[in-house]
Amino acid sequence: MNRLQNKVAIITGAASGIGLATAKLFHEQGAKIIAADIQEQHLQKEFGDAANFPNIKIEKLDVSSLEQWNDVVKRTIESYGTIDILVNNAAIHSADTGILSTTLDSWNHLMLINSTSVFLGTKAVLPYMQKSGGGSIVNVASVAALVGGMNADAGAAAYSASKGSVRSFSKHTAQHFAKDKIRCNSVYPGGVLTPMMIKGLEAGGFSNEQLSGTGPIPLPPHVAQPHDIAYGILYLASDEAKYVTGTELVIDGGFVSQ
Repeated sequence: MNRLQNKVAIITGAASGIGLATAKLFHEQGAKIIAADIQEQHLQKEFGDAANFPNIKIEKLDVSSLEQWNDVVKRTIESYGTIDILVNNAAIHSADTGILSTTLDSWNHLMLINSTSVFLGTKAVLPYMQKSGGGSIVNVASVAALVGGMNADAGAAAYSASKGSVRSFSKHTAQHFAKDKIRCNSVYPGGVLTPMMIKGLEAGGFSNEQLSGTGPIPLPPHVAQPHDIAYGILYLASDEAKYVTGTELVIDGGFVSQ
């Protein structure tokens, strides 16, 4: 399959979870990938074998730094001449839970990584997408942006708020850059068995077993795996979705339908 043949994609948070699954899937589909993450050692572990991943370049990236974003984008252009796809996936959870227990420093740090980073990445790639005649931006949000609540965000108020910001920013981007043939969509995973989700559940006092039933009636009664989300990101990034922009793709096993 070559659904992304010769497309150039930057994927953040690519060292684990949804980002890792997305990078591997994009590679299978013919893309040239910049796998970016602050955890460079994890990137090396996953993609360091050039024989298995000839079209993946590793970039250490602090997504909260505009300077680092500009450097990564510059090197991508130097290597490939264009940027077709940006997947803003990098995010963190918080050990703090409700509003009263969340410190200002914790709130600001989480917003910086989960929300401001999406602005910075988008700002960095947009001029090059405009110059090349289009592109696709996929922002990974969360069902916590849609419903909040204990089951959706493990009680983390800042996490829900940060993902809500990604939701509205994605719509703004879609509306303002449609004229440039730049699409922007957002994805809303439910419970996904990733390292970040496990950490968030532990912080909120939830067990792995509870994750498989994030509502009164699990639909279906099993937890999602990262590749379940990656396939949705693949569709939105591909030319198959050329008429899709400003939309919200919910991949949650029916959680928000309850």
